[in-house]
Amino acid sequence: MPLKITPTVISAALAGIFSAVTWPLLWKHFGQSASSGHIEVILGTLLLVALPAHAFVLGFGHRQTSQAGLDTALLKRIGAWLATAAGTVLLIGVPA
Repeated sequence: MPLKITPTVISAALAGIFSAVTWPLLWKHFGQSASSGHIEVILGTLLLVALPAHAFVLGFGHRQTSQAGLDTALLKRIGAWLATAAGTVLLIGVPA
């Protein structure tokens, strides 16, 4: 049985908050070393930013339709993800 996640504006916003809160913690822990590109930062970024964004903004288990024009629902979800991520960063501040 394939995993099906239907994205909504709320799930996209929650994914944005999650990514904005967790990624700075990951960077603080793994990103301060002299050499960049450590596997921990790469894997953490994939798990804490890319996977939630894909799952809760784009969704899993949906087939692409051949509609012409813009997918306004997708644009709203992307906007919600970016806006809540940016708002969370502004609210909690940038870690020093």
